[in-house]
Amino acid sequence: MHRDDETPPPRPRWLGWALMVFMALVVLGMLNLGWRMLQPGPGAVSAAQGASGAGGPDGSAALPPSAPAGLRLMEASDCLRCHGMERYYVGPSFQQIAARYRDRADAVDYLAGKIRNGSVGEWGRTLMPRHPQVTEAQAREMAQWLVSLPVPSAAAQGASAAEPASAAR
Repeated sequence: MHRDDETPPPRPRWLGWALMVFMALVVLGMLNLGWRMLQPGPGAVSAAQGASGAGGPDGSAALPPSAPAGLRLMEASDCLRCHGMERYYVGPSFQQIAARYRDRADAVDYLAGKIRNGSVGEWGRTLMPRHPQVTEAQAREMAQWLVSLPVPSAAAQGASAAEPASAAR
């Protein structure tokens, strides 16, 4: 090509295909990440199966009719936006809550009050909002289910060491 030509040199044909394949891989990777974020973790399924005594053979998190009322209320409420079954997200995991409060004589009443009225400073600087739409009876059922959860395993406790230092008060 002469430098006085106004037409740019042709791009190789493989470059267009390489860009399309790269973009397809990026899109598929993003879809995979999004799909994984929507799926419950292995701890959520195993804890739900352990608490309810049933579960789908495909590992689905759909609750059977025999699931405890507290678990069904937790699933129906916005609790899972901040709390995980075994993992610390915005707030502590359900098993961490159970481990901390199970030995209190007034654990069910205390947790029911925290569910309805919210709290600040119990688990570091994390704020738990009020839930006035939850009735006292519903809050007590949720708290009863929380207290009945099994103690976290050693593997889960090792994973919880990666949590924020403010949560380990």
